[in-house]
Amino acid sequence: MIKIVLVDDQMLVRSGICGLLDLTEDIRVVAEAADGASALSTIAAVQPDVVLLDIRMPGMSGIEVLQTLKRQNLAVPVILLTTFDDDQALLDGMRAGARGFLLKDISLERLTQAIRDVAQGLTIFRPTITERIVQAVASKATNFECLELADPLTVRETEILRLMASGMNNREIADALGPSEGTVKNHVSSILSKLGVRDRVRAVLRGLELGYI
Repeated sequence: MIKIVLVDDQMLVRSGICGLLDLTEDIRVVAEAADGASALSTIAAVQPDVVLLDIRMPGMSGIEVLQTLKRQNLAVPVILLTTFDDDQALLDGMRAGARGFLLKDISLERLTQAIRDVAQGLTIFRPTITERIVQAVASKATNFECLELADPLTVRETEILRLMASGMNNREIADALGPSEGTVKNHVSSILSKLGVRDRVRAVLRGLELGYI
């Protein structure tokens, strides 16, 4: 069972998402929080598999919760719930380590697949957000820690990075390009190493900055 902590200041939103997830056999909301402060204590106590976290909340925002989790070394995968109307918040969330973004009116199929993917260590970076991020990066500095580029990406690595930016996971990339999932995983590791970053989200941002995407 995948344990979820759901954080949103709107009770109707929480009720709707809980109702959807109750229809699944392998995902359950085990705790809820209506603000950032209670979210932090709840996450620490419950230690969920995935956190669904609203970006905009009164008091402490979802971004601030994410940044605090990072400072406290609470390594829990976080999916931000958003309406895609704040490019800066999306960039800040990516820099703070968000593993994905979802619209609040997402379908049950997309919601559950996203949760399962993130619980397995994948990143949800869908095409619907890619255009927004590309536009935002064009006008904002990608200010996050990274090393100097060690070696240029190969043609295949560039191709895989672009598919990563479109939201594909390793399995989907393997299906699209032909190699095994293990081979794709090796390429992804090489991409992260060459770009001097530690996760797929930063790899995409760094790739945008360097012109690979």
